[in-house]
Amino acid sequence: MHHLTPHWAIVVLVFGMLCGCPASAQFIDHFHGAIRLDPSGVNGWTFRTGDGTAVMDFSSAEGRGSIRVDATRDRRGIWWALIRRPVSEKMDLSLLRKPRVALRVEAQIRVSDAPRRVNLHLNTQRTTDFHSHLTEFDIPDTLNWRTISMTTSNFDAVPGDSVYGQLALMDWGLDRYRVDLDYFRVDVVNVDSVGPDKGDPMPYHPPPPDPMSFASHIPVAHDAMIDAGYPDMGFNNWSAGDATGRTRLLTVCGTQYAILRWDFGSLAGRKVASSGLLELATYALERSQDSAKDFGMVRVSEIIGGDPGWRQDDVTFNSLCRGREVNEIINSQMIIDVEVVERQGGRNLITISKPVLQRMLDGKTLGIAVRTPGAVHASFYAMENQAGEYAAKLHLTIVGGGTEETIR
Repeated sequence: MHHLTPHWAIVVLVFGMLCGCPASAQFIDHFHGAIRLDPSGVNGWTFRTGDGTAVMDFSSAEGRGSIRVDATRDRRGIWWALIRRPVSEKMDLSLLRKPRVALRVEAQIRVSDAPRRVNLHLNTQRTTDFHSHLTEFDIPDTLNWRTISMTTSNFDAVPGDSVYGQLALMDWGLDRYRVDLDYFRVDVVNVDSVGPDKGDPMPYHPPPPDPMSFASHIPVAHDAMIDAGYPDMGFNNWSAGDATGRTRLLTVCGTQYAILRWDFGSLAGRKVASSGLLELATYALERSQDSAKDFGMVRVSEIIGGDPGWRQDDVTFNSLCRGREVNEIINSQMIIDVEVVERQGGRNLITISKPVLQRMLDGKTLGIAVRTPGAVHASFYAMENQAGEYAAKLHLTIVGGGTEETIR
């Protein structure tokens, strides 16, 4: 048997640290035994919630870590819950100065409710922008374990810093939820050999691109309003009197939802190339300038159940839900919350993630609902005005779809 000299042992160790699949992770927790907890977050895991009244716990059993969140006493659904711990104790952070060297955080998880998003995040004690080095992942089902990973770019960490790894849930709804972890690891990696990240990572709140950069521009086929306060009434003729006579509207406020459905024609069942955009045109916005966090925004969500063929001229809250709870019909975790452009006729360009678009083309997501997480009255033009000039549109590109296509 050949024995390595100390010098060659160091070379092998560094090589292992920089290869795509380190033989021994610089940090890994398999959650065997009791979780090492430290409320200060210095010597173990810490966990906490914010922006609401959700409460959480983090524990382990049978070789799995479990995050449990109880949001049943929350009201607005803008809470977050995270686990976080230091991961850099055994790392040589000087390696991050080398070109093509980065940090990768990876976890294998299973969720109690789907579809849902989680995010991975890396930061240090000097981090001030907590949206940098943060990536979201769409988890489409509750049965399978999913491996997700995020590799940093230009991560600011130097010897002497403490690097923290984090996994978080945000805005899942007003029920009880669980995320199980098989492992959580962070490694120094060579980006040329480590391979692509796992789990189809999505940037957090990316700026919307030019709508004309997409190949397909699809007007809405049906748009309507429903109201949980008047569940057997239809509101397709909602309108406002103005200089043009009467303008048909989609208004969201309180218990009132706007719902949108598309017919995708030849695109149905094809593969989406990237995230897309939902375009809505503002008619009017009323809100308080003194409101609390996120009160002035509207919430864009997936319609994941109910009547798949609802029609705008006769749909009601009850006919859409078909006797089921509204959170079984409209996903209680939104796609995104957005500020509304106040100018009449202003275009609201709203990012719709690649997984959501794919579910829409596959017929698994039945449309989009717009509602409010706060005290807001927002009205958008319905499709009947000016021959559809202000109708809601989806802008997207499919794999192999290089030419512009408008479906009517």
